[in-house]
Amino acid sequence: MNTSTPRLFIAATEQNTGKTTTALGLYQSLRERYGRIGFIKPVGQRFVDVEGLRIDEDSLLIRDTYNTQVPIEAMSPIAVEPNFTRRYINGANHEALVRRIRNAFDRACWEKDFTLIEGTGHAGVGSVFDLSNARIAGLLRSKVLLITPGGIGRPIDEAALNKALFDRAGVEVLGVVMNKVIPSKMAEIAEVARKGFGRIGLELLGMVPRVEMLSVPTLEQIREALHATVLYGEENLTRHAGRVVIGAMSAAHATAQFTPETLLVIPGDRENILEMALLSSDRLAGVVLSDGLKPPWKIARLMERASLPVILATGDCYKIASRVHSMTVKTLPTDHSKIARIQEEITSRLDVNRILDKLGPG
Repeated sequence: MNTSTPRLFIAATEQNTGKTTTALGLYQSLRERYGRIGFIKPVGQRFVDVEGLRIDEDSLLIRDTYNTQVPIEAMSPIAVEPNFTRRYINGANHEALVRRIRNAFDRACWEKDFTLIEGTGHAGVGSVFDLSNARIAGLLRSKVLLITPGGIGRPIDEAALNKALFDRAGVEVLGVVMNKVIPSKMAEIAEVARKGFGRIGLELLGMVPRVEMLSVPTLEQIREALHATVLYGEENLTRHAGRVVIGAMSAAHATAQFTPETLLVIPGDRENILEMALLSSDRLAGVVLSDGLKPPWKIARLMERASLPVILATGDCYKIASRVHSMTVKTLPTDHSKIARIQEEITSRLDVNRILDKLGPG
């Protein structure tokens, strides 16, 4: 296995803390310093089918953003599909999985000047099939950058637990990056967190504020989450919906709340509000028709001529709105404005020079 290419394992204290966001921004910083950067996510839990292969969606994001010149199957060697864990427990094939990861890592490092490794969840995730993040970091002989959420008590407690698992695996944790910190509390938290992390032997290497636009879904992501059908405006599903308005009010009151990032959720038989919405389509991101109710033909004809995305979903308005509010929003390769913002934030907020100094020669 490759032991010469410099590498860094990006881990986190929990899911959806910002590993991929950090990797996406850090890749840009490293490319400016080193040149050719490899990437691998050894174990993925959210995957899509690509040319008959099950590929982690974060690996696809990195590949499509940076044209990594790494075979996609090497960037995502193991996808934890349904029954994966059950099959492993009933007939362990640990050595085969280890070989797959090592071979993929060698390909990810081929002719590269640096390789980023992204973990999955906290340090212990994967223990059930003997490949926790801590063990994989040790297997690939990589030091770790640990991502935590914003705050003080909980992030430090969770960092201590994760550090203990990495220590047990003989893996060095370089330090911590706090992500999604409330902007108004950045300075206040920084001073206390730096001391708190220092008490458990960890250095605070960056703080990234919560950026609201990064948690805003596209209409296509909403369609997928709702298992809904696109009726009209499919070409505009890349629009972002930052707020939800339920059409359970008068037409005048509803339209007064429209903004370019508003998603209107409304039954398909509320003709008066739908007609007003179509007349104000430049002030809406899209419409979700609830209860599986299609609009009457007069409204449908107006929708056909408008560019407004219209999605048909089952469930009532409040269930749909709740589902949209609870979505975990992933950055997509087509989210160019989000990617640019991530690159800007990570590049400016992380002490990359200090991280590389702690990483050592390479």
